Amino acid sequence: METKPYLIALDLDGTLLKDDKTISESSSSVIRKLREDGHYVCISTGRPFRASAIYYDELGLDTPIVNFNGAFVHHPKDESWGRFHTSLDLEVVKQIIGVSESYNVHNILAEIMDDVYFHYHDEKLIDVFTMGNPNITVGDLRKNLGADVTSVLIHAKEEDVPAIRSYLSDVHAEMVDHRRWAAPWHVIELIKSGINKAVGLQKITEYYGIPQERVIAFGDEDNDLEMLEFAGCGVAMGNGIAGVKNVADHVAKSNEEDGIAVFLKDYFSL
Repeated sequence: METKPYLIALDLDGTLLKDDKTISESSSSVIRKLREDGHYVCISTGRPFRASAIYYDELGLDTPIVNFNGAFVHHPKDESWGRFHTSLDLEVVKQIIGVSESYNVHNILAEIMDDVYFHYHDEKLIDVFTMGNPNITVGDLRKNLGADVTSVLIHAKEEDVPAIRSYLSDVHAEMVDHRRWAAPWHVIELIKSGINKAVGLQKITEYYGIPQERVIAFGDEDNDLEMLEFAGCGVAMGNGIAGVKNVADHVAKSNEEDGIAVFLKDYFSL
């Protein structure tokens, strides 16, 4: 009997990746087995492609990938599939930089695909963002940014995060969607309004002709909410935030307890 293919969408940090940023042997082997059985596995992450390519290669994937929470979707193995890059208007970004400065934020970062721009020099954050060797420019973003921007990160003081977010909602809701990173980072992430992981996933399901009820998505953070709601089977990780568990159909074990592998073995009776 021929199995109907599923699309299995995996977030990386806090989900597929253990806390040491590796993929466990059991996750790898379950994913390999499901792919051999004709299912599709894709990565859907807030990371840029340059910082997710090592995991794509490690799993031997040959599917499109969702990066920057849906602001960039492409197929690493097939140029003709298309490159979907949705960016933020540069003038809006410049306004947001001005307001962020008035809150004396720690830093503001802008990413244009593989180019990373830091408003201020920042050893701590540079470590986080240099995976995959991007071009890094440090200095006033209003001078250095010459093109529309894939995403903006505002690293603020914890007590200022709610005020900055309410300004973004009040003034820029038409243009910008913003989310908060998980502790310990007090980071607000901005991408174009209406863009999220589900938008990227929908392109992939249409490409493979897979209905929503045969989509399984795993996530742990608020950038996974739309994707879990979109999937016929949305799975929150045991280490996920409460909001994700509330919208999910199932809660798996944590990323440190092989949540994905345990869930998929059970779901597909492997």
